[in-house]
Amino acid sequence: MAEIIEQNIRTIASIRQHTADQRTIQERLADAITDFSGRMAFVYFHVVWFGVWIALNLDLLGFKPFDPYPFGLLTMIVSLEAIFLATFVLISQNRLSAEADRRADLDLQIGLLTEYELTRALKMLDAIQDKMGIDNDTDQELLDLEENVHPEDVLSEIQRIQGRLKGCKE
Repeated sequence: MAEIIEQNIRTIASIRQHTADQRTIQERLADAITDFSGRMAFVYFHVVWFGVWIALNLDLLGFKPFDPYPFGLLTMIVSLEAIFLATFVLISQNRLSAEADRRADLDLQIGLLTEYELTRALKMLDAIQDKMGIDNDTDQELLDLEENVHPEDVLSEIQRIQGRLKGCKE
């Protein structure tokens, strides 16, 4: 594997580890709860818990029911659990969304830098061809590629085309 690829992999891993290390205690707790609640062990735990609860309260195990049918206490506990789990998931999702936004910004910056560098390289090649007396001004696509690209213009064009395509679907 090329050294640059290994270096990039190490850099990405380092950035991810740094980001993970920067999480607050609350974010770590929310991530841990979200991680556990997203596993089958969580489902199995609830199946056993609900099964035992219902069996106890239907007097199937020989104990006096403490939450008889329709299991009002169980319903309240499960509702509270759902509220808290949803909140923990949202906290984790918000953090992951912010992290994804930072990565998208990095991707955009690198893409813009690459575009700028390639445009400059094409202009330099054009200048070299001119200096060497090579005719190169007949390819319109190449001339278009030598123009600086402005992200806001590209975004406007994307929106224009998407609007036109949306109009065709309706």
